[in-house]
Amino acid sequence: MDTPALAALPFFLSTDDGERFCLYHEPDTGAPPRGAILYVHPFAEELNKSRRMVALQARAYAQAGFGVLQIDLFGCGDSTGDMVNARWDIWLDDLAHAWRWLEQRVNGPRYLWGLRLGALLALDFSAHARPQALILWQPALSGRAHLNQFTRMQSAARMFADAPAVEQSPEIGGYLISPALSDSISQLDAVQLVPRCPVQWLELSSQPAADDYAVAAGKAQASLQPASQLLVEQWRQAGATIKAYPVYGEPFWNSSEIGISSQLLAATTAAAIHEDQR
Repeated sequence: MDTPALAALPFFLSTDDGERFCLYHEPDTGAPPRGAILYVHPFAEELNKSRRMVALQARAYAQAGFGVLQIDLFGCGDSTGDMVNARWDIWLDDLAHAWRWLEQRVNGPRYLWGLRLGALLALDFSAHARPQALILWQPALSGRAHLNQFTRMQSAARMFADAPAVEQSPEIGGYLISPALSDSISQLDAVQLVPRCPVQWLELSSQPAADDYAVAAGKAQASLQPASQLLVEQWRQAGATIKAYPVYGEPFWNSSEIGISSQLLAATTAAAIHEDQR
């Protein structure tokens, strides 16, 4: 069942490069105030496929007492600009504007919440913003591998459509992007972005067929993907505090239909409240 809808404030945030479309979810007045959360969206079509899940989680956070700000970065969604003109530094500047807006509006701690490539962007931005904590949904581990994933999907789509391949195409995931942005993303490696604040790592794990009964009975335990587990251990060895919350579910950010993971929503909200009450 969907979380009951709470009113979200739509507005345009002015920046040096035009306006950014934002949605702000006011914290529920009946809940203890817990601070504010800035959401950092994923790349390309994953942004659109994940909007429903993000809206549900933002409402759940608001009901728990958090103010939540969603921002469409430059060249994305309903904001100013075209993706081909987007740059990583512009996106970081967008987050800085949003971060200041939250600081002026909401008292209490501030958090960063990122999905997929947005998690890498949140990690990069956190070095300057110094949030109370990071909330990472299915973070991309490598910018280069992430772009390659889009490229492979695009090549497969062309093959099945009998379309001629275009060598060195600037199109990634159906969007034209600049070599500068592609280079910036390709250089990102989560191993080098060791967080300086606590991290809540939430990841969906596909349900193995052999465990159908155990999952249905609530006895099966999801686990992180091996690459994610390795990175978490590397971060911990570097001094980071990480709490991982793997849950069963399918990747809603690239499904053919608009997907919902109630387990991820519940785990994310519970983790936030638990950490706040410590």
